Amino acid sequence: MHWIYLIIAGLFEVVWATTMKLSHGFTKISFTIYTIIGLALSMFFLSIAIKKMPMSLAYPIWTGIGAVGSIIAGVIIFGDKMSPLTWVFVALLLISIIGIKITSGS
Repeated sequence: MHWIYLIIAGLFEVVWATTMKLSHGFTKISFTIYTIIGLALSMFFLSIAIKKMPMSLAYPIWTGIGAVGSIIAGVIIFGDKMSPLTWVFVALLLISIIGIKITSGS
């Protein structure tokens, strides 16, 4: 169950990063509120996950989910442009996250 909490925490990482961009420097109050809620939920679910798993495992996976998810959100929502080589490195990041999970033994 701690893995599910970690994935949820990572997804809320994407939520708060995306809504922070949409808040335009915290000038749009609704997106500012969503950012704070997303950040709080991300931290909450991370704190639950980290009770049952090593920090050295949970933290890089959490940040990796947030990083890859934010890249995808940036491309889809904001039209960010990425070179093919950048996508190679995004794929390597995703492979690394999966590799950490597979080799962790938990």
